[in-house]
Amino acid sequence: MKKLIVAVAILIAASICSGEAPDTFVLVKGGAFKDTTSNYYGKGVTLSDFYIDKYDITQKEWLQVMGSNPSRFKGDSLPVEMVSWYDSIEYCNKRSMREGLRPYYKIDKNKKDLNNKPDPKFGDLDSIKWTVTIHPGANGYRLPTEAEWEYAADGGQMSRSYIYSGSNKVDEVAWYWKNSGDNYLTGFWSWPTIEQNHDRTRPVGAKKPNELGLYDMSGDVRQWCWDWYGDLKRNVSDPLGTHEGFSRVWRGGGWIGAEFATATAFRGSLAANGKGPDQGFRVCRNK
Repeated sequence: MKKLIVAVAILIAASICSGEAPDTFVLVKGGAFKDTTSNYYGKGVTLSDFYIDKYDITQKEWLQVMGSNPSRFKGDSLPVEMVSWYDSIEYCNKRSMREGLRPYYKIDKNKKDLNNKPDPKFGDLDSIKWTVTIHPGANGYRLPTEAEWEYAADGGQMSRSYIYSGSNKVDEVAWYWKNSGDNYLTGFWSWPTIEQNHDRTRPVGAKKPNELGLYDMSGDVRQWCWDWYGDLKRNVSDPLGTHEGFSRVWRGGGWIGAEFATATAFRGSLAANGKGPDQGFRVCRNK
């Protein structure tokens, strides 16, 4: 029996170190955007194959790698939240090293990123400004680019051009302000009403998946992407998001937000050091 256990452990370790994606990951076949509602449809953007997790990173996964849990709403199967963009990329690198993979990011905490500009309206909101660059050929975990996120949320080559990820009916696929509390809310968005209704995050994978088998690409928590937020024309022409900016992209909407924010075409942003009880992420890996 001991020999069998050792053999199984060796096989698992070999699988991890070989670069094979975990069981919860989906292989997204690349190509041009099929979703006619997409920001990228008909723009000549073509993506390569990549892996993406079916689920947002859970608190259990975060705790295993990072050793503490910053989330406001606690629960192993709940998505981790109250994490900044910087927290997310650190998680990616630490998980990569833990699993014997080459980290995707190079993080220089002592060098201020000159491409991280002050917000034109509110000034310099990001006090961290680490310089973060990438190793394009690395097999470690990473955030999706904005284009990859939208492509996957739309269903890739199997897209049926839904408004939300997997459906035209928001309640089938998304947790948002109306349905994430004790009772189903109606009327206009109201923060006091949301608080009184005890709205909160919900366990990952509880709603209907999209065409690729991905869960919660609409709603529950907003998901960080790699890119700087900018004019969409610029992001379309530069899908790796290597230009400068003052905030990073988030996608998917969250339990606090309105239904329009859960649409796959909706774009949002936040300073890279920003956090919130509806701000989480999911991870990708190169094919």
